[in-house]
Amino acid sequence: MVHRVGYAPGVYDLFHIGHLNILRHARSQCDYLVAGVVSDEMAALAKGHKPVIPLPERLEIVRSVRYVDAAFVETVPDKVETWQQVRFDVIFKGDDWRDTEKGKRLERDFAVVGVEVVYFPYTVHTSSTQLRRALDTLVSPQSGALSAP
Repeated sequence: MVHRVGYAPGVYDLFHIGHLNILRHARSQCDYLVAGVVSDEMAALAKGHKPVIPLPERLEIVRSVRYVDAAFVETVPDKVETWQQVRFDVIFKGDDWRDTEKGKRLERDFAVVGVEVVYFPYTVHTSSTQLRRALDTLVSPQSGALSAP
């Protein structure tokens, strides 16, 4: 029996329906799903700021999702280096990566080791970036909302 291992990397900050959709879709296409939770430091390098939710909490949230068989802390930017540690057969990314330079590089790098790259629809109406902007607006001194008297 062939056992197909999938890998779904992400920051998973401010966990929302888009995250759940990716994990659900990923699990439907593999026998065992590993969610890669990007470290605070790696997220800051990639996005320019640390996540709102600290790594131990994000890891526990993702680990508790029923579609996830295991969670792995991703600490290096090179996905092939991560593959050497996790050994997955397919990697899942949002389709915002499709036909981009980083997506094409990912496909080239993984073609060498026989890993399939599968893209899922990006949840346009909900993103952690949008949620973070909304929170920043709510807690900004200019808004007067949620600020201490």
